[in-house]
Amino acid sequence: MTISILGIDIAKNTFQLHGADNTGKAVMKKRLPRHKLAAYAATLPACTIVMESCGGANYWARVFQRSGHTVRLISPQFVKPFVKTNKNDANDALAIVEAASRPSMSFVPIKQVEQQDIQSIHRIRTRVVKSRTALINEIRGLCLEYGLILTAGAAKVKPSLCAAISNCDNELTTSSRESMQDLYEELVDVEIRLKKLDSKVRQLCRQSESCQRILKEPGVGELTATAIVAAVPEPREFRNGRHMSAWLGLVPRQSSSGDKQVLLGISKRGDRYLRTLLIHGARAVLSHRKVLDSNYDRWVANKKATLSHNKAAVALANKSARIIWSMLNTGEEFNYGVQKTAA
Repeated sequence: MTISILGIDIAKNTFQLHGADNTGKAVMKKRLPRHKLAAYAATLPACTIVMESCGGANYWARVFQRSGHTVRLISPQFVKPFVKTNKNDANDALAIVEAASRPSMSFVPIKQVEQQDIQSIHRIRTRVVKSRTALINEIRGLCLEYGLILTAGAAKVKPSLCAAISNCDNELTTSSRESMQDLYEELVDVEIRLKKLDSKVRQLCRQSESCQRILKEPGVGELTATAIVAAVPEPREFRNGRHMSAWLGLVPRQSSSGDKQVLLGISKRGDRYLRTLLIHGARAVLSHRKVLDSNYDRWVANKKATLSHNKAAVALANKSARIIWSMLNTGEEFNYGVQKTAA
């Protein structure tokens, strides 16, 4: 029995395996519990192991790589068309093998532990920011019931709430004043935690040479730089910069037939978090960068003049993604382009 490609339908406790030889013929079907999977994979001759890119896939990919196997991860949306008849673990494992056998199949980069550490901090920070927003909305909404209008903005709510609590002339009762004080203290705790996470992001950014290189591009801050490095462990996984921008969902969707070419809005595929950071950075460049002494600046000015603000922001985010890929792939520094000659 020679296994050329092994598809594994992973789960929390039970794993379905489907092995095929060079001709695609099934040579092994097996169901294993979690505690036996790593040991079993270590006994197999080196082969290609394929899994869907889902929770735990990066961990198992690293485990199998240590056993000498070549590991590939496939997006679940590319596996689904190959599921035959009813959906079950055995059919899912077979579909993974069928999908991985296609020569045009696109695979997901495998994240190493360092990239997952950075990504974990970003995920936690995103949740804390959402919690702070929800808390601020709750505070402002409750204060409205007592005739208190707190100043909008995360940085201004805290002093406004503090002033409302200390003012004895408003309609806050003893009970509501105590509740507002509890909410104020909760908001302080959330902001302290957020500052700690921001400090971790800055520290990670300072320690990474790739992050420092990316930071030199306009519209890219520490959050964007570290998020890109965490999400793109190997830039050579992308054929070019456009491939990476398409992976981020920053290229148009198509609805074309025959000679009729129809381009729609951006596809919004891939990592929404990264796409959001790049677009927000592009908005900042469009709003604050005023100089026109380089090719880059003139390109930005042309987009501002010919497109709406939102379309110009997306176009600049697309360009930023391509530039970032080039810097990561070649190791070169950001270049604004040929400067205008002095009159």
